[in-house]
Amino acid sequence: MAGAGEAPSAGSPDSAAPLGRLVRQEAQRLLSEAQLAPDPTRVAEGWQRRFIADGPRCEEALRLYRELGYEACADPLTPEDLAGECGDCQLVMALQFKTIYTRSPRGRT
Repeated sequence: MAGAGEAPSAGSPDSAAPLGRLVRQEAQRLLSEAQLAPDPTRVAEGWQRRFIADGPRCEEALRLYRELGYEACADPLTPEDLAGECGDCQLVMALQFKTIYTRSPRGRT
């Protein structure tokens, strides 16, 4: 058993507890169909929803997709993307996160 201030050793019963707690929390983070659904207007225009990212990661992903030859854009989150009980969390998500869409350049499929 680890002493005060020491991390539990790998394989000890104490080392599994934090991991188990993390796994249970992640299993409870379910996204609704509305949160996973792409913007129908974007889809009709040939765009494909990729993922949601925060400011710096969003800009990085857009740059990388463009370097790969894709058209890329980022849309602000919609109210459906912000489901949850925490108003502060929703505000942070609305201000910092965007949905990334890509499509093949016109004339290339």
